[in-house]
Amino acid sequence: MSKAKGLDLGTSRIVLATPNDDESFSYSAQLNAFVALPYSKVTERALQKKGVPHAVEGKEIIAYGDRAAEFANLLQGDTRRPMQTGLLNPQEPKSLEMIELALKRMVGPADKGDKICFSTPAAPPTNENDLIYHERTVRQMLEKLGYQVRSLNEGLAVVYAELEDDNFTGIGVSFGGGMCNVCVSYMGMPAISFSTVRAGDYIDRSASSVSGETPATVRLHKETGFALNGLSPNSVEQALSVYYNDVIETVVNGLATALASRGKLPKLERPATVVLAGGTALAGSFRNELDKALRKHSYPIDLGEVRLASDPLNTTAKGALMAAMLDM
Repeated sequence: MSKAKGLDLGTSRIVLATPNDDESFSYSAQLNAFVALPYSKVTERALQKKGVPHAVEGKEIIAYGDRAAEFANLLQGDTRRPMQTGLLNPQEPKSLEMIELALKRMVGPADKGDKICFSTPAAPPTNENDLIYHERTVRQMLEKLGYQVRSLNEGLAVVYAELEDDNFTGIGVSFGGGMCNVCVSYMGMPAISFSTVRAGDYIDRSASSVSGETPATVRLHKETGFALNGLSPNSVEQALSVYYNDVIETVVNGLATALASRGKLPKLERPATVVLAGGTALAGSFRNELDKALRKHSYPIDLGEVRLASDPLNTTAKGALMAAMLDM
């Protein structure tokens, strides 16, 4: 019997969703990053013993996945990213190699008839050709593993995962590391989709620059109970607050502009629910601040509830899995 899988190929994390016999879903995730370590037999044996994904290349050991950040800290450096702003990273020579390694490890080879759907961002504001290259390259990697493959807009994946009871009609917003993706969906069809590159990584870089702290220190603040509470005497928290709100304003302004320029939209039977997913949306008071920002604009459609997805870090992978199960 053929199986279906859903893949969230994100800038920061890769998440795989698979179905269980009881109609629930299972998820596995890995950091989408790697680090080059000086080769030694002792280090190689230690990595093997701990089950750390790695590859030996000449005088280096390439360690990738969740432990990469730990090794980068030991070397007083930073991890390297195969992707940036939601797409394959043109500045990273090992980009293709590391993505293919990660897919082989996480997704594995297909059995006959197996299907997989993977998420892609909306076309970048500057260059649609980058998305074409990214989508077709990842598709070829998955086809090489034996899968029937389709791709799905990341914002639409949020709708698939969260708005089945609304007949797949509403607004899905994925706040990721490299990009924010927005999709206005009508009965499972994307009426509007767009992306912005002001997302989690933008917050980290910008807050690091103005506070004088390292990106790693900034991320630690983000991940240990940070909330958007207005002016703060702490320079890192103040910077985070400023740039989180900038991300919110960028998405809200983009949505208002896209809806206004779209022309005639289908008439909705009820106000459109707005669902937020992704790690950047997990900051305290983020949903409330986004809700307030949305209500400052007028739109050609009525907005309903603004809510956080039930499982924000796994939402996109779940939506991709549902697409593989329903549409392939």
